[in-house]
Amino acid sequence: MGMSVTISAATEEDAEQICKLQYLCYQSEAELYGDYAIEPLTQTLAGIRAELAGGYGLVARLGDEVVASVRGSVDEAGTARIAKLIVHPRMRRHGLGGRLLAAIETYFAAERAAKRFQLFTGHRSETNLRLYRSRGYAAVASRRIGPALTLVTLEKEADPRAFVASA
Repeated sequence: MGMSVTISAATEEDAEQICKLQYLCYQSEAELYGDYAIEPLTQTLAGIRAELAGGYGLVARLGDEVVASVRGSVDEAGTARIAKLIVHPRMRRHGLGGRLLAAIETYFAAERAAKRFQLFTGHRSETNLRLYRSRGYAAVASRRIGPALTLVTLEKEADPRAFVASA
């Protein structure tokens, strides 16, 4: 009998596993763009701890192992900026990324009164773009970062019914 994946709030104790997982997961992005100096690969453990302390994060666990994670924060205008949605390569294509994305959106809408959700990915990251579009996100901007990378910003409005449920 296999174990179930559970999703819970990330804690400071999860930071080291998140850091290692992030490094593993972003290798394919670095290869895709020919740039191994992208921020997720150079971010320090202290940087991840600071993001968790200043925002909110979720982890998905298989037993004691963190196999997926997502982080974000909500600004004063009510925009939830979702970042670094990562899933261990052996756990991909099983809906875990979509589950994490839905869970953090639900949290931000209910607990932080988010009015909209925003995230970004590279223009060649077709799997990411496909997931985000399937979840209602639409491209709202793009910004060239370097010769091989353009970041695409995607956004969607929060479901107004989420506010009713939290009121």
